[in-house]
Amino acid sequence: MQSLWNDQEAATFGTDPLGQRVYASRLLGRNPALVLHGGGNTSVKTEEKDFFGDSVSLCYVKGSGWDLATIEREGFSPVRMSALLKMAELPTMSDTDMVLQQRAAMINPNAPAASIEAILHAILPFKFVDHSHANAIAALTCNADGEARVKEVFGSRVIVVPYVMPGFILAKAVYDLIKGRDLRAEGIDGMVLLKHGLFTFADDAKTSYELHIELVTKAEEHLAKKAGTAAATLQPKEDLLAFASLRKAVSTKRGVPQIARLLNKPDQVAYASIGAAGTRGPLTPDHSIRTKRTPAVIGEDINASVQAYADDYAAYFQRNAKGETMLDPAPRFALWQGHGIVAFGDTLKDANIVADIAESTATTVALGEAVGGWEPLPEKDIFEIEYWELEQAKLRKGPARKVHQGKVALVTGCAAGIGFAIAESLAEQGAQVIGLDIDKDIPEIMKKIGAVGIVVNLTEDQPVTDAIYLAVRELGGIDIVVSNAGIFPKNDNLDVMVQTDWDRTLMINLTSHQKLMSKVIPFVKQGIDASIIFVGSRNFKAPGPGASAYSCSKAALTQLCRVAALELAPYKVRVNIVHPDAVFDTKLWTPEALAKSAARYGMTVDEYKTKNLMKVEIKSKDIGNMVAAMASPLFAKVTGAQIPVDGGNDRVI
Repeated sequence: MQSLWNDQEAATFGTDPLGQRVYASRLLGRNPALVLHGGGNTSVKTEEKDFFGDSVSLCYVKGSGWDLATIEREGFSPVRMSALLKMAELPTMSDTDMVLQQRAAMINPNAPAASIEAILHAILPFKFVDHSHANAIAALTCNADGEARVKEVFGSRVIVVPYVMPGFILAKAVYDLIKGRDLRAEGIDGMVLLKHGLFTFADDAKTSYELHIELVTKAEEHLAKKAGTAAATLQPKEDLLAFASLRKAVSTKRGVPQIARLLNKPDQVAYASIGAAGTRGPLTPDHSIRTKRTPAVIGEDINASVQAYADDYAAYFQRNAKGETMLDPAPRFALWQGHGIVAFGDTLKDANIVADIAESTATTVALGEAVGGWEPLPEKDIFEIEYWELEQAKLRKGPARKVHQGKVALVTGCAAGIGFAIAESLAEQGAQVIGLDIDKDIPEIMKKIGAVGIVVNLTEDQPVTDAIYLAVRELGGIDIVVSNAGIFPKNDNLDVMVQTDWDRTLMINLTSHQKLMSKVIPFVKQGIDASIIFVGSRNFKAPGPGASAYSCSKAALTQLCRVAALELAPYKVRVNIVHPDAVFDTKLWTPEALAKSAARYGMTVDEYKTKNLMKVEIKSKDIGNMVAAMASPLFAKVTGAQIPVDGGNDRVI
């Protein structure tokens, strides 16, 4: 492992202690082999003047909810050293009291809650303290001979601390270990917490950080010598329907839709078949909050495998519970034999976090096995962390769950107008949207709403298939399909219409939808609260002269919807159609076109926009919101329905 310290870069963060603390913390956070997603913590001790001008000793410690990789000055909590040192002398202290007293001791009440390790940072007699959950330290210490290994690698340079519960209990254990000792005189550079992580400390940020890198590097080099030849790798199998089925089984067990990420590099496929070692416990106890104690092992029978995991989790809970309420028994990641590692999450971000942890775990556990065996903490210790109120509180701080959170939506024809509004509404309500359009700018257009855009000609078979496969491969399945793509050809009466205009309109407005259905339905059958929504038109019931191709295609599309509803009802897949009319905020309706049409009716433009029974303007967003509602639980028992969004049309009514 290489030091990333750069004096010029460090200077840009400020030469004051807190500025240097921010810089060194970010260096730790940049390296996933040291910390992942909120892991680790750092601190700096300073002397400052308080509001009244009195001198006060402070420990700026990483605040709850901040990642080291992106932490700012505001991410550190300024806690009075006097209070932290007094707490360390107490014989016992509850978690609730510790958090309350740390909050009370902060000179800035608006700062984030201080790390649960604030007391531990305070009692270490150095200005800068760095703590990580380095993979190499886990591989070294998660073993029956962990303490002997540490002494073999580091000698007397580090203090070895047996595993104890983080927070006050750990701080008290370390306090008793170092009380009365002169760590500087002893040449102590760090502290290894068995099956937990590494601390280093010094009186300047650079030294503490580079000691951290040096010690981790020594562990890496030691492990590399012991590991010998690399483990065998396997090529992955691909079965996307089975992948979608696995996602559905886990989502059902968890009670909410999950995004699924498949990690299927050859070494990850090999790890998925590692056997018992892969289910002994997490890389570090902190990870159990995100991953639970163990992954599921998925065999040939996916549903039975997920149920077996849930049963095992319930038994684990019963063995260790002391009045807690059991969390859902669904796995957070799985070892899918022959396929790879699968990570699950409420959102794509959550799934990616679990994927990162699972990937790091796989690498480290495989290394631990190669150098003498992987032996993490006993389950009772993991249970204490998993159900620790202070850790669970971190996960409850997020925003309220959105209607379509965890769902995957495929929307066609969404570069502009109604299609874009539909994609936007679904994304706003939590869906992970994949937008398909022939417009070459669709990737950038979808990026504006946090979605993925793919350039696809929907009349071509293979590109449509490839796009569907990509959506499933990247996200685990498809729950919502909005078949919206269409064109409105120029108005020509039947006796003068060019045949190619008719053929092209039918191909895009009807046949492309049928082609999409033939390819996407197998995956939608594995969807969660699955829904297909077609975008039709008022013209199917109230056609006009010169619009035969458009009107006939929309009428046929409505019939396609009705047949699909009949065919998919046994699979609990809802199929409905929305019929917009007079939606004028689209590219089709230029100011000139609007003025011309309004004049034809003897109306002003504003009168023309509201010429429906309710005298209201219909906008693309109205259609987007309706489609999002139709895909939601509000329409859970509705299929085969035709919903007009037109403000009321006397010809239709």
